Amino acid sequence: MDRFIQAADQVLRVLAGIVERRRASPAAEVPDSMALPTEGKKQSTALMRVNHAGEVCAQALYQGQKLATRNAGLKANLAQAALEELDHMAWCQDRIAELGGRTSLLNPLWYAGSFVIGYGAGKMGDDISLGFLAETERQVQRHLERHLDRLDARDVRTRLVVEAMARDEAGHATTAQQLGAASLPAPVRLAMTLMSRVMTTLSYRF
Repeated sequence: MDRFIQAADQVLRVLAGIVERRRASPAAEVPDSMALPTEGKKQSTALMRVNHAGEVCAQALYQGQKLATRNAGLKANLAQAALEELDHMAWCQDRIAELGGRTSLLNPLWYAGSFVIGYGAGKMGDDISLGFLAETERQVQRHLERHLDRLDARDVRTRLVVEAMARDEAGHATTAQQLGAASLPAPVRLAMTLMSRVMTTLSYRF
């Protein structure tokens, strides 16, 4: 029962945007660019809204996987990764606020769906759960790298945040591989890519 109470508390905190920052934003010491045009700000805001929604999904996935596994070591690794992802969420929230935007209206939906997926992956075994984690992080890393190509070159603050997030995601994928992640079948990887596209497309607008 305690685990479910803690999980419920985590859900409320994530969806309410109550996030503890362990690491300062990579953009904290960089002055904001006042020369950024309106369209550039709109693009940065929309992309960071997508990235924030992705971090909401990450928290739900990790929470589902933690509840599903009995492996104490895996739980600890998932908890550590989730803490780093909370930093990402805070960085995204801060940058969106600076740009005068808002987070996705669909975050409760993203959280619910991702939790179910994470719990289901966890129940299929630790190697599958780790494989799902590794593939998710690889896809997120590629997605962040594409965002760097779409950002206005003058938006240094947003670029620094996205670059730091991409480095962390690559590290999470490597850790999952080292812990024994299974290789997922191609159809599963394709399904994950398609679901990701739905989330990013809708979060970009809403």
